[in-house]
Amino acid sequence: MPLAMRDLSIRYGFFVLLIALAIFFFVAQPAFLSLRSMIFVFQSVSITAILALGVTATLVVGGFDLSIGSVAASSMMAASYAMVIWGWGTPETVALCIGFGLLVGLINGLIIVYGRVPDLLATLGTMFLLLGLQLVPTAGRSIAKGMLLPDGSTATGSFDKSFLALGRSHLFHILPISVIVMLALAAVIFVFLEFTRFGRVMYAIGSNEQASRLAGAPVARYKIGAYMISGGFAAIGGILLAARVGRGDVSSGNNLLLDAVAAALIGFAVLGVAKPNAFGTLIGALFVGMLLQGLTMMNAPYYTQDAVKGAVLVVALLFTFSMTRRAGG
Repeated sequence: MPLAMRDLSIRYGFFVLLIALAIFFFVAQPAFLSLRSMIFVFQSVSITAILALGVTATLVVGGFDLSIGSVAASSMMAASYAMVIWGWGTPETVALCIGFGLLVGLINGLIIVYGRVPDLLATLGTMFLLLGLQLVPTAGRSIAKGMLLPDGSTATGSFDKSFLALGRSHLFHILPISVIVMLALAAVIFVFLEFTRFGRVMYAIGSNEQASRLAGAPVARYKIGAYMISGGFAAIGGILLAARVGRGDVSSGNNLLLDAVAAALIGFAVLGVAKPNAFGTLIGALFVGMLLQGLTMMNAPYYTQDAVKGAVLVVALLFTFSMTRRAGG
């Protein structure tokens, strides 16, 4: 393949795939490209994208966070517990959940940096710990208004309307608030990673941690900060999830980890950068959402969706990395 064509394939091949996918689903089901369908795609991937943007920060410093799904699920349960059982309002509930996410990220970072535990093992342990702990206060039951508590009493609180609006209301009756939050966080993390000194240092640490340390970069603080970003973003995702479903559902966060990781890894293929980046992660989340929406509208069996999603992920990454290595000689 000529070098110029190969470069074009690396940079824009994923977008060609994205457009081809949209055309395929449009031909199969014309309603796929309707405004209502596209808004639903953005809304359905908003929480996944927020988690994926958080895990992107850990990928930038050469790490990986497997606990994002459990942090989001625990934040959802914490928000539900605070409102339904403690009777808290929206501001303090949101602050509690974000603080919880940052704390988990801090603990993950400390274990990885100072405990010298591999990131996959450390965050895997945190994931299982949180999945178990979130069930303890309610004895494994979901949290809803009027629920019966383990001590025999009845919960008297309820979700504030202002809190539920975070997951259910629309700006100008068109754009969901959760989508606005997603786009705002994507813009913030994109600018932070691409245009600030802190972002450049994080990329340097991910490329060569030892060289960054010898150059005087505070590697430990940056790595811990990356995990705190991941935990904070996951907590925001959990808040939006609680606001969307209006209850603390113990099974709502089951697929968040896999979908978020898929979006972050697909982002490697966007523009052929072959590295974690916020823009690619957002496009990756949109790609996953379009894929699942199209399959759903075509009445594809639900049990085939993960297989198709995994196959597309493998093909996209294989194409990107193999072509990038060949272009590099």
